[in-house]
Amino acid sequence: MKIIRREIPAHVIAENEHALAFLDLFPLAFGHVLVIPKIEVNAIYEVPEPYYSAVWALVRQLAPAIQSAFPCRKVGMAVIGLEVPHAHVHLVPMNEVGELSFARPKLRPLPEELQEHAARIRGFLTADTIV
Repeated sequence: MKIIRREIPAHVIAENEHALAFLDLFPLAFGHVLVIPKIEVNAIYEVPEPYYSAVWALVRQLAPAIQSAFPCRKVGMAVIGLEVPHAHVHLVPMNEVGELSFARPKLRPLPEELQEHAARIRGFLTADTIV
């Protein structure tokens, strides 16, 4: 909730009325984005409407932008739910199925790199989606 309220910094990519998307600080791949509902809910299947639809609407807008900003075969999607007690969808650029494994070591990009990655993705979004 602190990211939603902007109490802690995040590299926000986009948002709509009920969902927020931002870069993962410790990504599996450059361009790894998290999409969360703007309500505190532990599991994705517990997210009430209209938050649930808003999350997936943002996912649908972001995946092609991520794929354009970070060329890859697919943007993998995962809902794990063990990392933090807040429902979230991972969007990860990938070329091979193993690249979506959360057992892999995470990257540690510098804040400047994350800022540049966020700008790259936003460059492929329409004005009504960008923060």
